[in-house]
Amino acid sequence: MTNPLLNAVLRYCQARAESEGLGQTPIAGLSIVRSFAPSGLECAISRPLVCLVLQGNKHVTMGAQNFAFGAGDSLLITADVPTVSQITKASRDEPYLSFVLELDTAVVAELSLQMKDAPVAGPPVRVEPTDSQVADAALRLMNLLDRPASLPVLLASLVRELHYWLLVGRHGAEIRRLGWPDGHSHRVGRAIAKLRAEYARPLRVEQLASLAGMSPSSFHQHFRSETSLSPLQFQKQLRLIEARRIMMSEGRTASSAAFAVGYESVPQFNREYRRMFGLPPARDAETVRGSAQPAA
Repeated sequence: MTNPLLNAVLRYCQARAESEGLGQTPIAGLSIVRSFAPSGLECAISRPLVCLVLQGNKHVTMGAQNFAFGAGDSLLITADVPTVSQITKASRDEPYLSFVLELDTAVVAELSLQMKDAPVAGPPVRVEPTDSQVADAALRLMNLLDRPASLPVLLASLVRELHYWLLVGRHGAEIRRLGWPDGHSHRVGRAIAKLRAEYARPLRVEQLASLAGMSPSSFHQHFRSETSLSPLQFQKQLRLIEARRIMMSEGRTASSAAFAVGYESVPQFNREYRRMFGLPPARDAETVRGSAQPAA
């Protein structure tokens, strides 16, 4: 089903020599991921997106949920949720490859209005086999990259078509929630934006609920429905992901990173970090830095 799309992505990558990792394309919101080896843990606050895995395997953790998937599967994320991912199968001969498209909520809203189908509650992260119509639309989107002059004329219609096939496919009911401007997804999204901007500050549930226009009990229920996490758990994961980033990229100590993201207790930070990433912070940083060193 995805072989033509896989071949198109391979051609695109081969034209870029040894490039590896997340590669942005000239099409806004469209990225290609390529890896020649299994990866370490990669932490992110994912935007709503769909990821079509074309080769290799990957593992994603969100909250207490774990997802293992591979070639022929699609990963859908419909909320701004913290995720920890790891490429588990990749090699020089058969690199991990995926097609990643950020979902356009304006396009989702327009199509949902025309389709007149109500959204349903569902998990913010989901894995399903890739629909053939989705793979076909993705292939034609990839082919546009070989014809830059066609982008201004055909891009919008192809992006719209790809969203349409997603909406009528296996992921459709969850995606439609993004198109309801005063739905629970958007109202919870206002609180998520506040958490993302001010994760290091103490934020009361009542304050977040007011921002979402809900009572605290209703907000807590809908927040968990949208993200699978409580607001406190969500903020904790934001802090831990940011702490890991500054330790790895800036060389900060565990205690410095803990205080920078809002922790008052280093032992608590160490416990929660180990629970999320599997290693104490200092050892995790040493392991990552060691794996980045060139072989002797």
